[in-house]
Amino acid sequence: MAGIFTFPKLVNEKAARSAAGGVVVLCATYLVSGFRWLLPALAIGFLLRVAAGPRFSPLGRLAVHVIAPRFGAAKLVPGPPKRFAQGIGATLSVGAVLASFGFHSTGAAWVLIAMILVAASLEALAGICLGCIIFAQLMKRGVIPTDVCESCNDITDRLIAARNAKVAASS
Repeated sequence: MAGIFTFPKLVNEKAARSAAGGVVVLCATYLVSGFRWLLPALAIGFLLRVAAGPRFSPLGRLAVHVIAPRFGAAKLVPGPPKRFAQGIGATLSVGAVLASFGFHSTGAAWVLIAMILVAASLEALAGICLGCIIFAQLMKRGVIPTDVCESCNDITDRLIAARNAKVAASS
């Protein structure tokens, strides 16, 4: 059972950006329409991606298996910072659900979703992962132990994975 809820050590950057694009669409749709039933869908998606990467997330699976392959070979990056970023999205989106449904505070939900929209837009459009930047700073300051993401400190794993991906693509 524990193996089901694992996050990949390495993540395809193109899939992460594709998933972020889907999050942008959901957030923008909520902000424009006010249709609050999008909030639980957004929160559940984040929670599923935190728990097991794209394995159980419809948006994650779409990004990995349909959208990202259209952008060429995978570009692998460390998984733990991406999981941390998904955790921030999960926290903000669950907060938006609680604000909207629990406290009937549309304004608070709107602000939380706008924050997700900004971060997801930066990821999707510019490849800037705010959660990853925060993760790196926390790691640098010793808040997150270095053994949480050894590949963040040692790029050897990423280079080997990138070489293997190129070899597989040329076969």
